[in-house]
Amino acid sequence: MKREGEQDQPQMPSARPQSLMFSFLGIYVLGRDTAVYSGSVIDVFARLGVSEEAVRSTLTRMAKRNLLSRHRQGKKVYFGLTPHAAEVLDDGRRRVWETGAVNRDWDGTWTLVGFSLPGNERSTRHDLRSQLSWAGFGLLQSGLWIAPGTKDIEAMLAPLGLGDNVTVLQARALKPTESADLVRRAFDTDQIAVRYRAFLDRWDTPHPLPGAADDLARQLFLHTDWLQLVRQDPHLPAEHLPADWPAIRAETLFHSLARRYEPIAAKLAESVLDELPLERG
Repeated sequence: MKREGEQDQPQMPSARPQSLMFSFLGIYVLGRDTAVYSGSVIDVFARLGVSEEAVRSTLTRMAKRNLLSRHRQGKKVYFGLTPHAAEVLDDGRRRVWETGAVNRDWDGTWTLVGFSLPGNERSTRHDLRSQLSWAGFGLLQSGLWIAPGTKDIEAMLAPLGLGDNVTVLQARALKPTESADLVRRAFDTDQIAVRYRAFLDRWDTPHPLPGAADDLARQLFLHTDWLQLVRQDPHLPAEHLPADWPAIRAETLFHSLARRYEPIAAKLAESVLDELPLERG
């Protein structure tokens, strides 16, 4: 029972071990031409409350999915990034540091994707919808998805082998259609705002995550929390969003906290991580 005057403590962000692993790899392995000893990764994740079994299981699954490569030195197993993993992590880096939470440079164009698939292509339809949502598209009406700006989705569609079943166009809204109406109809801006406000509730305090072990743990929770947010954000045009859009304050807060945690987190990681230099290939 809560005592009188006692305030709720911000809860730890909900994050799967694999999501935390992507943040860890993106910060401490991407671009360094190194592999990290599994035992030292376990030590880092113990600070996050993630068990050794969960870490080993995550590393094994990621290796099977061609995201990590194994390197042995004596009895030790080190894990490095595959080219596929580096590509995924670099996309995450761009979303975090370059794309931003608000689209301030929208040129007024929309990318449209229309498709019609036979009833027996239910699995393919699900995969396509998932890929479109991941790329920032919203469902405008049955079979027609839109996203602001120019989206290069050829590489995304190629593995699905849809051929003539998909049509991709670029267009501008013409009256009586208004872009603001397209935003309202195709995207759940209320739900997007709720997610950003939840981020602010967790992190906009004098001492965020007081239960975290140290700044290395806070850094990894922060990056994971933020990356999950921006990956769900369709990056809508700022001119069609409320002036008090919470993503703006959330983005400023993320950058401030990331700078605060980085110096100590980097020293802690250096003291814990056992790295194996890899030859560039």
